Amino acid sequence: MNLLKALILSALASAAAPVFAHGDEHAQRPKYDASRVEETDFGREGDPDKVSRTIRVDMADTMRFSPARLTVRRGETVRIVVHNGGRLLHEMVLGTAEALKEHAALMARFPNMEHADPNMAHVQPGQTGEIVWQFTRPGEFQFGCLQGGHFEAGMVGRVTVK
Repeated sequence: MNLLKALILSALASAAAPVFAHGDEHAQRPKYDASRVEETDFGREGDPDKVSRTIRVDMADTMRFSPARLTVRRGETVRIVVHNGGRLLHEMVLGTAEALKEHAALMARFPNMEHADPNMAHVQPGQTGEIVWQFTRPGEFQFGCLQGGHFEAGMVGRVTVK
């Protein structure tokens, strides 16, 4: 019976491997479509035509974001332009503290996972990416780099929504 379970788990893991590819080639994010926007605990994908301001954030191989603290107004749609000034792949992922910890643990198990959600930007060294996000709920949220070991090394920031 244990052998059967092991074979089934192995087959499922093999079938899921293409879904969990998070290498240097990331899936393209589809064009904004209001009918597909999903509400989260920390907001939703923003309409690029309704951006009220642009926030610039730098990422570095020192495992830090600059600035590491952002403040936005509830309901505000912002464009976060993320520049990777380092030599390593970095990313910015918005979320709740708990969701980022869970995602970081998943990334540790599947380091080549590929996904292109609207709350994240994967940025190659020397390049720039962006996130357009509407913060619909007040509170304290986080952003982090979930590349292997980066989050654990302190590559985390905070978003305060007032």
